Amino acid sequence: MRIYDIIAKKRDGGSLSREELAFFLDGYVRGEIPDYQAAALAMAICLRGMEERETIDLTTLMTASGDTVDLSEFGDITVDKHSTGGVGDKTTLIIAPVAASLGATVAKLSGRGLGHTGGTVDKLESFPGLRTELSPEEFRRQLYEIGLAVAGQSGNFVPADKKLYALRDSTATVESLPLIASSVMCKKLATGARSLVLDVKAGRGAFMKTPEEAVQLAALMKKIGESCGRRVSALITDMNVPLGRAVGNAPEVREALAVLRGEITEGPLFRISVSLAAQMISLSLHRRVEEAEEMVKNTLHSGHALEKLGEMVEHQGGDPRAVYDPALLPTSPFRHDVVAPREGYLCRLDAGEVGVCALLLGAGRQKKSDPVDHTAGLILHRAPGDRVFCGEPLATLFASSPSLFPEAEKRFLSAVDIGEEKPEPPTLIYGIL
Repeated sequence: MRIYDIIAKKRDGGSLSREELAFFLDGYVRGEIPDYQAAALAMAICLRGMEERETIDLTTLMTASGDTVDLSEFGDITVDKHSTGGVGDKTTLIIAPVAASLGATVAKLSGRGLGHTGGTVDKLESFPGLRTELSPEEFRRQLYEIGLAVAGQSGNFVPADKKLYALRDSTATVESLPLIASSVMCKKLATGARSLVLDVKAGRGAFMKTPEEAVQLAALMKKIGESCGRRVSALITDMNVPLGRAVGNAPEVREALAVLRGEITEGPLFRISVSLAAQMISLSLHRRVEEAEEMVKNTLHSGHALEKLGEMVEHQGGDPRAVYDPALLPTSPFRHDVVAPREGYLCRLDAGEVGVCALLLGAGRQKKSDPVDHTAGLILHRAPGDRVFCGEPLATLFASSPSLFPEAEKRFLSAVDIGEEKPEPPTLIYGIL
């Protein structure tokens, strides 16, 4: 068997067997198949697609490429959550401690930033000293002790996906439905949670540009999960506009902490967080969704979820004081306001362009070897539908050097339309599968 023949077969629209996929993944993980051939196959898959059977095979093979965590000892209450990637999406920082504070066991394996979208691991590493590399033994022990662990793909966790995940980011093969589905679900299967809630984004800042495409992806991931004995629900949510006011790593952590402190009790970020957490509680603790929503709101109000996040930060080597005092999080040395060029209503705030703006400021990666600046990003002062006045700040940009502001400001302004008529409010949740 030759990797050349496998690439050519997929290039020509063929269906790859489980044996061919296993040959590719094993060779790539061992270093016998170089990046350029893996990139060629990823591009062929991106252009030609995969059958459902191929995608399930790819997912289960990637899951088996390294260590897995057996959570059967925790019973039926283990739950995980995953977002397909968005701009300003910091919901994991909110809902994971919420669900754990209500009695679920939250076992989550997360990724780093990919393209213009943020990554939970990068956000968590804004906490001074926090470690996201946990061995399977450490992961399990932390679940026993506090019921919550959020780790990165370290050690020998799904090494096949770890390599492909970084490669896709630098080879324009991120927006492939089977590659997205298999990448998400292999991590979920490796982590071993019994229930899984998916947040599948649709819009200009998401990989899936329309709700219809997002439903396709959600249905495929749900099929993969259920074929492997998991309970799965999926929310289809909007990503035409950034979620919340903060975009970046430390800036988003601060906003998530504000929700956990009870300072933010309305708006898109709060509503989506409550809906996702309620699904997690409904699946793992077998509660009606309406009852679960009340439980979620009550634990946010009580401060128990904030305490649970503090426990997790401390267990993973971070400074728990930063959970209660966000001033201890890293802060950018430079800031710059972007002002409205004219008066009117903010009619458009393109999430994709805002994500690129944050990337240019240093909050993301343009190639897989790039470091991220945890302090970089922006705070939005206005949302679509708001009245704005000429010269009024629309956003504040944060960066390590003032030289980064001109290009980032130009990109931000390309994300904005100001008109004379107030736009209709956007749909926030398109549906639940």
